Amino acid sequence: MSQMPSNTSSPSAQEIIERVEREKVVFIDLQFTDIVGIVKNITIPAQELPSAIDHGAWFDGSSIEGFARIAESDMYLVPDLATFALIPWLPEEEKTARLICNVYTPSGHPFIGDPRGVLGRVLAEADKMGLVYNTGPELEFFLLKSNGSGEYMLPLTPHDSAGYFDAPEDSAAGLRRKMVSTLAAFGITVEALHHEVANGQHEIDFRYSDALRTADNAVTFRLALKNIAQRHGMYATFLPKPMRGVSGNGMHVHQSLLYKSGGVNAFADSGDTHGLSTLAKQFIAGQLAHARGMCAILAPLVNSYKRLVAGYEAPVYISWGRINRSALIRVPRAHAEESTRLELRCPDPSCNPYLAFAVMLAAGLDGIKRGLTPPEATDENLYLRKNQNERQHDLLPRTLDEALEALEKDQVVRDALGQHVFERFVNAKRAEWEDYLLEVTNWELRTYLSVF
Repeated sequence: MSQMPSNTSSPSAQEIIERVEREKVVFIDLQFTDIVGIVKNITIPAQELPSAIDHGAWFDGSSIEGFARIAESDMYLVPDLATFALIPWLPEEEKTARLICNVYTPSGHPFIGDPRGVLGRVLAEADKMGLVYNTGPELEFFLLKSNGSGEYMLPLTPHDSAGYFDAPEDSAAGLRRKMVSTLAAFGITVEALHHEVANGQHEIDFRYSDALRTADNAVTFRLALKNIAQRHGMYATFLPKPMRGVSGNGMHVHQSLLYKSGGVNAFADSGDTHGLSTLAKQFIAGQLAHARGMCAILAPLVNSYKRLVAGYEAPVYISWGRINRSALIRVPRAHAEESTRLELRCPDPSCNPYLAFAVMLAAGLDGIKRGLTPPEATDENLYLRKNQNERQHDLLPRTLDEALEALEKDQVVRDALGQHVFERFVNAKRAEWEDYLLEVTNWELRTYLSVF
């Protein structure tokens, strides 16, 4: 069969089988995501694992969002052995391990609609250019009070009244630490955890690594944190803008390129004003050029565009700078050349990380291939400019509909996704937008009902 990318340092099949026997694992969860990033799962008895490793595990792809038509539904999963982990919250008598999988067609070829495979293809393109793409996503989330069974209540109620970097005031202190130990069980190394700007809002940052590993970790992160919150009587949400008038949930993504031959940071140049190499600036220019086109992938919900508004530390203007948090791309201060990186600030944690990293990389590589030059850096808060006409920067899309129109016009982003994923993603999101247009909202009732 054709080989798909795998995380580094993958154990052998025999090592995994021996560990399953030694740990007395009863079940194996074979996981993958649909096009919109929802984790899907097939559970097999542990004794079936050798067969799944050797021959894959068959499933019906026609029932998965964006996968295949009925006539071409047969597919199979091939586990990436580097993703083996015991699921820590299940009881001992049901001890279960998970393996993240790549999706294949009956002919033994990678399925073109597999989001993990989409990222693998763009990473392979970077590899041919002698480059390794590293990412470090920062996922924000809210902890909400629940009805006691882990379901949210309306109106949404944050679990605390703390703010940015405040010490947690209640059981969330222990819960966040429980979340960290749970992530560690999946091999995810947490580097920092803190309270975010809004009441009940938190951020847990995990270690920077190659894009495939961090995409796997981001998917696991969301699944694990929602599960742990529910088991502690709270509700965790990664919805971009769950409440009006407060900061939304972002997924700022730190990113860099390394030269494959020596592992040197390809973005660093100590002689430059911003500490950036020519290649880094070309990468910036590529992402700025395709910012509108990739926005529907990075911010994929109707609700995402309630977050991308001025005044809440979310970017609106297509610009870049070092200290400018209103810019789309920020250059964090680096204590050493190896830590030189770029921070893209428009993604939110509702996105499919595999597709998000794929289009981000494709956009940056396009800038490198074409030798693009970015505009001048804007190291000021664009929101504070009084004269709207002084703003010389293009804007991100204001709605999902506008973002989809930009995606349809961007050939580089479309090529990164592949025609299959592009068509099915757009169709699913067009249906979502059309359904939203039919909705009569509480705002409309409050504003109009007593007047008309």
